[in-house]
Amino acid sequence: MKNIQINTIEVFKRIILTLILVLAVSFTEVTAQNDPVKLGFIPLTDCSPIVMAKELGLFKKYGVEVVVTKESSWANVRDKILTGELDGAHCLYTMPFSVYTGVGGKAGSEMKIAMMLNVNGQAITLSNDFCGKVGFKQMNKIAPVVAAKLKAEKEVTFAMTFPGGTHDLWLRNWMAIAGVNQKTSKIITIPPPQMVANMKVGNMDGYCVGEPWGGVAVKQGIGFTQVASQDIWKDHPEKALVVNKEFSEKRRTDLVKVMKAVLEACIWLDNPANRKKAAAIIGKAPYVNAPADVIENRLMGNYDLGCNQGTEVYTKDYMLFYKSGLVNYPRKSYAIWAMAQYVRFGYLKEAPNYKAIADKLILQDLYEEVAKSLKVKVPNDDMKPFSLTMDKTVFDPSNPEAYLKAAKK
Repeated sequence: MKNIQINTIEVFKRIILTLILVLAVSFTEVTAQNDPVKLGFIPLTDCSPIVMAKELGLFKKYGVEVVVTKESSWANVRDKILTGELDGAHCLYTMPFSVYTGVGGKAGSEMKIAMMLNVNGQAITLSNDFCGKVGFKQMNKIAPVVAAKLKAEKEVTFAMTFPGGTHDLWLRNWMAIAGVNQKTSKIITIPPPQMVANMKVGNMDGYCVGEPWGGVAVKQGIGFTQVASQDIWKDHPEKALVVNKEFSEKRRTDLVKVMKAVLEACIWLDNPANRKKAAAIIGKAPYVNAPADVIENRLMGNYDLGCNQGTEVYTKDYMLFYKSGLVNYPRKSYAIWAMAQYVRFGYLKEAPNYKAIADKLILQDLYEEVAKSLKVKVPNDDMKPFSLTMDKTVFDPSNPEAYLKAAKK
């Protein structure tokens, strides 16, 4: 009889403990669902979808509380997304692939792409040392000028914002197209908002970064725009909404709400009538902290090039955030292209498993679900061959090896 009583008590204790654990887990999950979503951004014009989703009350519209924070560098964004300090962020679309392959972080670390935020709107800025020697889109004059400077000063330095990031890839493609030997030039990493200050004190000869920092260099008279990124590749992919892996799995409902709000902000931003308002807001100190007129002009496609070159007006290929849904779809072909660049430029000695990595890191099905709910058209051009505007080498995402054999290094 005693044994029966003892066993009954033990069973009862286990049931109580199990109930406590279940309740604790449930409480944790409910608490997590009620926690504000933390989204970071870097002070760049293309942080606009996240900032304007907040400012326009779109996160509230979709029933999710979001805290938006300014971050100091892309490395900082990477670390905070990986640790969960940030649930997601405005991010270089190539960063998840750079990190996962070990180019820009610990290999195997997963960051997920939920959707794309924009295309175009970055630039190569050269210091005034090059003024009068090479002009806007004069690609054939770059290599001789760089060679002469290298001979006279022993060093030529260019800056980008993150190893394997978009600015790194636009810079290296620009150098390859121009015939500049990347092994003889120094390439350094500088956070976007620090580019202008570093050029001002002579720390680099040129840099690639997103707006408004190309336009600000012109306004301050310290450099000029040699080429815009859309001249290199019209409608190239640029920033993405990148999220923490656990957040994407455990708070899927909140992520969907965030994506809907951001997508609606992208639609709002692509209305030219709204861009003046957007420029005034994102130019404020809590966000980009840059002159609203510079932000607005380049948002509208009006580029004061500097160096007495006049103005270049982009009518269909300035910074775009929606373009009837063509912008926001996260394409696996663009992921494969980015990783092929890591092989091309010597970051990786061997080709990674392109398709498997793209499948793992891109939440394409989730985006399609969100787009469908908002009646946004999903493009059907993924995994089709394409080429850059300046570099006509065809890239077939199903055969990166053929591209790598043909592409300039």
